[in-house]
Amino acid sequence: MVTDIFKKDNQQLFSTPVLQQSTFWSAVKSKMGDSTLAVDFTVSQSDLSSEGNVLHHIESDILIVLQYVDKHHCIAYVPYGPEIEPEEDLQALFLEELAENLRSFLPSACFAIRFDLNWESHWAKDNNWYDNDGFWQGTPEIASQEMRFNFNTNNWNLKKSLHNILPSNTIYVDLRPNLSDILQNMKPKTRYNIRLSQRKNVRVSIAGIENLDVWYDLYKETCIRNGIFLHDIVYFRTLFSAQFNNKSADTQLFLLVAEYENRFLAAMFLVISSHRASYLYGASSSYARHTMATYALQWKAIEIAKEKRCTEYDMFGVSPNPDPNHPMYGLYKFKSGFGGEMFHTMGCWDYPLDESMYTCFKAVEMQSQGYHVN
Repeated sequence: MVTDIFKKDNQQLFSTPVLQQSTFWSAVKSKMGDSTLAVDFTVSQSDLSSEGNVLHHIESDILIVLQYVDKHHCIAYVPYGPEIEPEEDLQALFLEELAENLRSFLPSACFAIRFDLNWESHWAKDNNWYDNDGFWQGTPEIASQEMRFNFNTNNWNLKKSLHNILPSNTIYVDLRPNLSDILQNMKPKTRYNIRLSQRKNVRVSIAGIENLDVWYDLYKETCIRNGIFLHDIVYFRTLFSAQFNNKSADTQLFLLVAEYENRFLAAMFLVISSHRASYLYGASSSYARHTMATYALQWKAIEIAKEKRCTEYDMFGVSPNPDPNHPMYGLYKFKSGFGGEMFHTMGCWDYPLDESMYTCFKAVEMQSQGYHVN
């Protein structure tokens, strides 16, 4: 049972490896003009595990971002939260109870809570959803997902969102081995390209906000080349600003740039939150691609993450399998070369608070394209 639930200052969010549930991310969203809310709660261990002790309670929290769809109505979006993860059969019941407890903290015109769950997909743990080559084939149709997920709930009210906002498929690279072993665990072509970039004397350095224009030129070129959404440069200034004003030493932001013969070829944002490093954004030039600057960039990011005592590196977004027709297949080819394990999440699940408004919203949302594809 969810108890002792209360609103707290965003700076009091607990330390977490989940970047999107951190005080840093709260500062980023607030600076972008979004309303954010931190909520603390306690849950009995028996509600998280069939072997849990009813007398043992766990304190946790979530960061909520209020996303307005018009002047008055909003969705309470929980990015990659809640972090606390019950056993599979208890997950939906836990979310249902948490959602009902959150009602009183949300604006009256908030018509749904959207949990962007970073929990492992139920179907990723089922061998029947893998092909003969061991590649995951994705999730069943939405009706089947909802049937399975809502099985133990009281209200049968959790709805699978049409689109996922944050990536629902990623690769985690284990950083606990030494650097030579991490390199050895990569695919041969990736190892070769890293060493090639070193032979070509590609130099990678940590840049500051004064080099933001360098980043943005590369980023804009990449977005145009690949036909992807282009953030305004203000967004990246906000990342730096949030870093400067962040009181938590638990989260660090790095802009890395790769240079060859006095020309910038690639850049990326690396974020470290607790024991996890995340590859947040990347960009590259079409010039001198033979230097393999993007590989040098990733290797430097891994070295920094090791120095900061991270135990895992989140590649942050790939296709669910090596399907060349998938829009994120190129990212899969590049990122999977660095080794690591695929991880498939549950993605976005909605808990409607106002059924009629939610139905209207869902109809409109069907006409739009999601941020990331399953």
